[in-house]
Amino acid sequence: MTQSIPSQCRVPVFAGNKQIKFGEKPVPQPGPGQLLMRVQANALCGSERPQFFDGTPTTPGHEAAGTVVAVGPDTRIPVGTPGVVFLMDFCGHCRSCRLGFTNQCLQKRGDMGFNRDGGYGQYELVHESIFFPVPKEFSATEGTLLLDIMGTGGHAIERCQLMRPDIESLLVLGAGPIGLGVLMMAKIILGQQVKVYLTDIVPYRLKLAEKLGGLPINVAKGSIKDGLKAHGADAADMAVDTSGKQAAREEGHRALAQRGSLICVGHGEGIALKVSPDIIAPERSVVGSEYFRFDELPANLRRLTQHRSYLNQIITHRFGVDEIQKSFELFFSGETGKVIIEQ
Repeated sequence: MTQSIPSQCRVPVFAGNKQIKFGEKPVPQPGPGQLLMRVQANALCGSERPQFFDGTPTTPGHEAAGTVVAVGPDTRIPVGTPGVVFLMDFCGHCRSCRLGFTNQCLQKRGDMGFNRDGGYGQYELVHESIFFPVPKEFSATEGTLLLDIMGTGGHAIERCQLMRPDIESLLVLGAGPIGLGVLMMAKIILGQQVKVYLTDIVPYRLKLAEKLGGLPINVAKGSIKDGLKAHGADAADMAVDTSGKQAAREEGHRALAQRGSLICVGHGEGIALKVSPDIIAPERSVVGSEYFRFDELPANLRRLTQHRSYLNQIITHRFGVDEIQKSFELFFSGETGKVIIEQ
């Protein structure tokens, strides 16, 4: 080790029943191929709801950014390198990894923040293969944008392009942070001319969606079809579901134009469709989109450089780790964009 690192560190403990306390854990030492990162920022995510509500022995946090403070044998990244951590601890050797599909690893070693201690603690131990260096000109908070916002959002847009090359409009189901990320990446990748409709029931998020260039549809006041008509449209070329709700998926699929696809990003409930009228006749499809590939990070770093001020607008709240209880309560009220814990 090249600098003073404590043997124990303070960590938030997700005790269940929406209670976050504090305790201590040993600071791990990096082994072969591993790095120890001092965490400086970690973004909240809706997928942490079960951890907040039900508790977990793992330290959560899967959108972490920080600086390498110690390295193990057989590593190349030097101490002092800032960067971000890829959620999936992929093996690097299976068929999926060899082809670059690291989000589909067949022998995944773990998921950071879910079954491996993550970024709400002070230190995070990671394999070097899932650490992505980020230039020092970007703050750690900005670095987190490369993960669920740009990564998951951009991968969903890539899946849209795979299914249809002539996208003129996009319907995003759910205007939470992932839905807003899909909106922003649609504008960056597909172009400002693409119309992006976003549905939600929370006025705060719909207002933020409009600020970011989206066309809001308040589904608490009417159907998706009514909302599209209010914006002068009869259907959308593609739809991306970030809500994980069956009712939203089915209504969104019905709002698709011919040759449209529903890209499912949000985990959760199911979908019930009639094959002949819903899929065969209009040539519509339902497609999955899981996180993103590690090799998508370089392109997104270039996009972050080019669209820095636009992308930063999704970050609406920042808290110190001592306020993590307050941050989670506010986040799950729906009255936020992206929320960051800074250390």
